[in-house]
Amino acid sequence: MEEPQITVGILSGKEIEFSFPESFTTPDGTKVSGAQKAVYQKEKIYWSGKEYDELIFYPQPNAGIFFELKDVTIGINFHWERKEVQRFQGALKIIVEGETLTAINVISIEDYLTSVISSEMSATASLELLKAHAVISRSWLINKLRVENEKWKATIQPDSAANSPHSTLHSQLIKWYDHEAHTHFDVCADDHCQRYQGITRASTPQAIEAVSATRGEVLMYEGKICDARFSKCCGGAMEEFQNCWENVRHPYLTGKRDYIPESHASDSEKQITGPAIQLPDLTQEEEADRWIRTSPDAFCNTQDKKILSQVLNNYDQETTDFYRWKISYSQQELAELIHQRSGIDFGEIIDLIPVERGTSGRLIRLK
Repeated sequence: MEEPQITVGILSGKEIEFSFPESFTTPDGTKVSGAQKAVYQKEKIYWSGKEYDELIFYPQPNAGIFFELKDVTIGINFHWERKEVQRFQGALKIIVEGETLTAINVISIEDYLTSVISSEMSATASLELLKAHAVISRSWLINKLRVENEKWKATIQPDSAANSPHSTLHSQLIKWYDHEAHTHFDVCADDHCQRYQGITRASTPQAIEAVSATRGEVLMYEGKICDARFSKCCGGAMEEFQNCWENVRHPYLTGKRDYIPESHASDSEKQITGPAIQLPDLTQEEEADRWIRTSPDAFCNTQDKKILSQVLNNYDQETTDFYRWKISYSQQELAELIHQRSGIDFGEIIDLIPVERGTSGRLIRLK
């Protein structure tokens, strides 16, 4: 049985620079190698002296064949955003999207996952961590591919403004920031979907073994593949799905504390965590304020450089205050940010009043 393939949107721009260290072929059998450049020109792709509606380049059937893309942006809209030259296996497709070109990687699902677990985390992480990550990422991907279009139809009533992705109801702006469907490819290559950085970082035997050992394995709940959202650091408490992504409750994605069970803790850990290690009621403002201003013990609350260097890529290690952090905005910056996100110009912001918090203390509604 042929392995399923997916399409991954890598980058967009007025021009795309790429190269083939070894020959790739076009659909008409033309062999292409070396440095290349495609340019957007009047709703067409201009490449090699001709105009095209679409370009696609296929690798030769040899192991290890790859292509390179220049100026691939990683960490889009994050403080550590940067550009890289990245290598990819599979085919390269270039299309016109609006007034730009988009480079798309056509790749098998299992090869895609080998890159994901080496891009989201480090390929040097332990085998068991990488295997768990492979199952989670495979579950998220297949769930997205199978049910994304149908789940909105099934779970959101057309007449319910409260459940729409972006609506105004009783003087409230309600907006869901879910993983919206991409139009011309299945997933993107950045944190909006899952980090996918080609074979640039998938360089360890354990990353390849982790995907191979779990091949085809997914998380299931009541006969359905789980929507397995994940994060590196939860701030000590995980949030419920319906408070983050869309107005749908998943029993397997609930709010809980990221803690060390007392039965497994050492004597020193028991002294730190104390007898009560349950999550406080962070929906209450006083408890949430106390939780946010302190640094409760959690699995992800660590500064152990040995652990962090094993499980995080180098650019993630640059951020040392990932568990508790602080950022300041000027009055003008805050007003502009709210205007940008809401589409409403409120003018000068006098106060920000929490109205509703989730089980992790994160804001749901703000006045």
